[in-house]
Amino acid sequence: MKGPAPSHHFPGPGTLDRALNLVRFLRHECPWDAKQTAESLNPHLLEETHEVVDAIREGSPDDLEGELGDLLLNLAFQIVVAEEGGQMDADSVYARLEAKMIARHPHVFGDGERENWETMKARERADDQSVLTGLAKGLDPLTRSYRIQERAASVGFDWEDPSGALEKAGEELEEATDALGSDDFVEEIGDLLFACVNVARLGGAHPTTALARANTKFMRRFEALEVLARARGIDVASARLPTLDQLWNEVKTQERQ
Repeated sequence: MKGPAPSHHFPGPGTLDRALNLVRFLRHECPWDAKQTAESLNPHLLEETHEVVDAIREGSPDDLEGELGDLLLNLAFQIVVAEEGGQMDADSVYARLEAKMIARHPHVFGDGERENWETMKARERADDQSVLTGLAKGLDPLTRSYRIQERAASVGFDWEDPSGALEKAGEELEEATDALGSDDFVEEIGDLLFACVNVARLGGAHPTTALARANTKFMRRFEALEVLARARGIDVASARLPTLDQLWNEVKTQERQ
């Protein structure tokens, strides 16, 4: 049985306040900081976000700590700039965040049952809005595909299990194979990629995470292939594919051992 409903007040050590005050000071004292706008800061916000993701993937706590600080600074900058324009302030930003999290966690803050996140978000949209309304335009295509599929799944348009999506991916692979060399290839390979994202989603993996791991693994193995080739006096640039393929298989075998 659950206890009394929480007061929904979450006190903290004031770290965000310190970041905001730092930005306010910089806006007052530094000409470069003073002239920045929300739009001019966008590239920095995006870059710092990517650097945080890189630090997470590389597994370096020290790098992550530094990059999270840079990202926090950029978030604080956006709040302060909006605050100066009278559009919002830190309290209003946090109030909306808190209200949203409480509404979407009825199993935590009340006596409701846990619900699918996208189903709750769909209920919040106006009746005349598409279920796909509000998707961020700046998402990379893989993530956008994932989010489109999540939205469609929230209204029941989804496979019951990964096997259906995997079968569909097989069909799309055949169509892409048939379209090789034709004007339809771009469309068909796009359909195949979209289907593969669906397989990843239903299998419990995010496609960007899976692809990032595959990229890292390929780079690690190819660099090892280059080292092995140099040790044997093989010029990678002029070597034929059978030779490179043999080196590749040796690298894979060494990894397994």
